[in-house]
Amino acid sequence: MESVKQEQSFMEVVKERRSVRHYDPAFNISEEELKDILTEAALAPSSANMQPWKFIVFNDQALKEQLLPIANNQQQVVDASAVIAVLGDLEYIKQVDSVYDASVEAGYMTKEVKDSLVTNIKGMLGSMDSQYIKDGVIFDCGLLSMQFMLVAKARGYDTVPMAGYDKNKFIEAFDIPDRYVPTILISIGKASQPGHPTTRLPIDELTFWNGITK
Repeated sequence: MESVKQEQSFMEVVKERRSVRHYDPAFNISEEELKDILTEAALAPSSANMQPWKFIVFNDQALKEQLLPIANNQQQVVDASAVIAVLGDLEYIKQVDSVYDASVEAGYMTKEVKDSLVTNIKGMLGSMDSQYIKDGVIFDCGLLSMQFMLVAKARGYDTVPMAGYDKNKFIEAFDIPDRYVPTILISIGKASQPGHPTTRLPIDELTFWNGITK
């Protein structure tokens, strides 16, 4: 099936993105395009560029059916083209050399700079407690998830983020190793009904300048 029309301006993407819960179950997004969307989403920033995220793409209908009760029977889980589970990698330090070797190969830094950075990062991470690392990983996965939804909208697709699922059952059902922390599920597909428009509080009610005012 053909891709949905792309070509939207940045402000159109930002203003028109909605949390869509009703999808055309007959519409399919190819694995190739899902990879492209994930590749673009993974350009999101992360602490020390460590990219502490992993993805499980659920596009098999039987597995989406298995995921449905775990996700509190939210119908978009089975009707959307795919559900992306964003996992935080608590052991991302293991890929530090790979991350910075790639920068050397791309010509972005010298091997000497890379070796110095890697030594500093390993020393810094080695001194952090586990909760601090977990908080940082979840934060970075949030940045990635928002970028994924904007990329999807720019390509003409719709999404909805789902934090309301049983993470313990998810871990058990899909045999998730301890090093990964489930953060969010994101349905992606073609809307069968538009998402509801929403309002936002006036920015002046949300913004303090140069400190909190009581």
